[in-house]
Amino acid sequence: MTLVDHLLERIAQDGPMNVADYMTECLLHPTFGYYTTRDPLGTQGDFITAPEISQMFGELIGLSLAQSWLDQGRPDPFVLAELGPGRGTLMADMLRATAGVPGFTDAAQIVLFEASPTLRDIQAQTLTGYQPRWVDSVADLPEAPLFLVANEFFDALPIRQFQRDGTGWRERLIGADGNTLTWGLGPQSDQVALKDRLDDTKDGDLVELCAAAIPIIAVIARRIGTHGGAGLIVDYGDWRSLGDTFQALHGHTHTDPLDKPGQADLTAHVDFEPLAIAARAAGCAHTRLTPQGVFLERLGIANRAQSLAATLGGSKLEELVAAHRRLTHPDEMGNLFKVLGLYPSPSSPPPGLEP
Repeated sequence: MTLVDHLLERIAQDGPMNVADYMTECLLHPTFGYYTTRDPLGTQGDFITAPEISQMFGELIGLSLAQSWLDQGRPDPFVLAELGPGRGTLMADMLRATAGVPGFTDAAQIVLFEASPTLRDIQAQTLTGYQPRWVDSVADLPEAPLFLVANEFFDALPIRQFQRDGTGWRERLIGADGNTLTWGLGPQSDQVALKDRLDDTKDGDLVELCAAAIPIIAVIARRIGTHGGAGLIVDYGDWRSLGDTFQALHGHTHTDPLDKPGQADLTAHVDFEPLAIAARAAGCAHTRLTPQGVFLERLGIANRAQSLAATLGGSKLEELVAAHRRLTHPDEMGNLFKVLGLYPSPSSPPPGLEP
């Protein structure tokens, strides 16, 4: 039995499945799921995230949150949390960079939300000495001041896709042609969640919805709005979804999302608009969206790069220059990736997100 066999059996029994169900099966199936069976990161995996590109990313994220902690009166204790921590590299860089902030590390309760048993084991090794604890649900985050980062977390949450058809919508579905997975469209239907999109779309336009993201952002915003703190949501995407962004990555190469179920990473661009709206509705008074390159330059990544460069030469120096460009240049991650900041009233936004 393979994941393809399982998917074909499910389609034969229940009919075509939506993209969200397909993503959930491919990424989180307990036996065949992509995240449950491997370490997907790094040169030996399928993709590399910003913390793996350079230590500068995590250092600056940590210092931004630490300054917010100082600005809010140094709450003690507080929760320092990460969603989807990968190998623990980002959190380790944050903790190293903030070690010199008096009281910050001592007051921090490190909490990680991670679905992959494989990655949990790696995170435990990376963060030896810091005593992190893991939660199985974002709702399990403690009721306390919350300083949180989520880097490339929301892009992996399951989406549904809808194609405009007159004054209604047809859902994009995955069915089968013999032993091959195929794309199709469901019947036309009204979609309450897309009523406001009839004004800015035309026939044939495709819109993506990520219902799973809303309760997660609501919990985070409620904690921050009630107890204080700050959240930095870093991901690729933009304001308001339009077009097909569903993609698969295998061996650092884009592939057909239906081609290697369970063997490729599946993601979609994050629609930051509903996240910001949900955060405000849940009690987080302020949100701010900023391109990653602008955010990191405001935090002083150029100065940090120069400091690191002073001790490097040859290929190591070339790698540092390339990392700085990759993280900040508009043609690389600088504009594609955005930072959504959450913070309570009347606090200032986390550094890097200033107007």
